[in-house]
Amino acid sequence: MRRAQIPQIAPVESGDTELVRRALARDETAVRSIMQANNRRLYRLARVILRNDSEAEDVVQEAYVRAFTHLESFRGDSSLSTWLSRIAMNEALGRLRRRRPAVELDSLPQGALEAEIIQFPLSAADPEKSMAQREIQAVVERAIDELPEPFRLVFITRVIEGMNVEETAEILSLKPETVKSRLHRARNMLRDIVERKIGPVVMEAFPFAGKRCERLTDAVLKRLGF
Repeated sequence: MRRAQIPQIAPVESGDTELVRRALARDETAVRSIMQANNRRLYRLARVILRNDSEAEDVVQEAYVRAFTHLESFRGDSSLSTWLSRIAMNEALGRLRRRRPAVELDSLPQGALEAEIIQFPLSAADPEKSMAQREIQAVVERAIDELPEPFRLVFITRVIEGMNVEETAEILSLKPETVKSRLHRARNMLRDIVERKIGPVVMEAFPFAGKRCERLTDAVLKRLGF
């Protein structure tokens, strides 16, 4: 009995090549590996556009179904992750256009981003410091939220997801120089927004209360012989 031949895939990264070959052969482990490696990125991109958790999850599912049922069309012109990201982006934009006709990438609804900022390390032993860190994190998240949509998309793709200029340009259908200029402007705008918001928070950024205050007070009193 002749074995079914796996379609040949153009050279890409070796890890992508192997996973794609195995996925085409209906290897469940390979399919799971592809999904687990890309779930967070695809969800974030969909969430940026749709502003709805459940819809973003639906988009990711649809993107995977579309990708895995047309996996033979993946030719390795870009990484597998970039290819999947573009499918998810198109699916999310399609849903948005069905909601609001003629929506373009540069005219997404205001406040489309709910960014997942890298968490500050929080110390349970120092709740005052932890609270200040959470407040600063919230300021940064709100500042990103206030960026105009085209700049938010570039910022989250380049900075939060860590994609390079070429990947970002492909996913967002932009020229590389446009990606660079938008990222530069996004950073400048973000700096200005944070500076406006950070003042009230900074006053509480280095709290000296609670256990820390008690420890110092006790230590001084002890040294003074009380």
